[in-house]
Amino acid sequence: MNNLLATVSDHVATVSQLLRLPVAHLYFDLAIAPVNVRATYRYYTKAHPRFKIIQHKSWGAALIDLQHFQGRSDYIDSIKGRNLGAHHIRRARARGYTLAEIDRNDHVDAIHAINTSVGARQGRAMDQHYLEKQRRYDRLSNFTYYGVLDLDGKLVAYANVGRYGNFHAFEQLMGYRNNDGIMHLLVGDITAGLIDQGLARYLMYDTYFGALPGLRQFKTMLGFTPYRAIYHLR
Repeated sequence: MNNLLATVSDHVATVSQLLRLPVAHLYFDLAIAPVNVRATYRYYTKAHPRFKIIQHKSWGAALIDLQHFQGRSDYIDSIKGRNLGAHHIRRARARGYTLAEIDRNDHVDAIHAINTSVGARQGRAMDQHYLEKQRRYDRLSNFTYYGVLDLDGKLVAYANVGRYGNFHAFEQLMGYRNNDGIMHLLVGDITAGLIDQGLARYLMYDTYFGALPGLRQFKTMLGFTPYRAIYHLR
């Protein structure tokens, strides 16, 4: 009975938290890239795999309000503190890592090596898609492709970021597991760059509550917070 009451209490607390989420209106603009934008809108707004009455990425979308910051330094200041993102970003820089826009076709072998460097991520075995070496990558017009390079110019992490309207979103994010702060540098510098560009209101990193505790903590360290996302297509 105590276990049942505890479970019910947890569910009530979760529902209460969801109802208090700030709301973000995310606009998909077909003029940017009609085929990809429409397909992504359909994916984001399809029925949730577990809770069919809500949209796939609506409750608990992990977002940063980019317009909240005056510039990159303002953002970096917001993630300073014990075990927050700025500390790990500084550590990665001190070890010679840098962020750059990349052509994925220049790093085919390195991307495959990253994808197959561990057998499981987030408690799940790697999808077969990642295990098969892709020989050539298409470049979508509404995407920017980023990589973290070490001192020798070797790719150690990468991210694909889509532009959809008033928001950008991470659609793929992968790197080696080490303690050098490369993933913090990847996400933090991309975020800071988008703030400086001033072209979007939000940056999205999937959802917040569906992530395991480690990934949820990582998102929090870089400034992402949960929102209720309302999607529009125009």
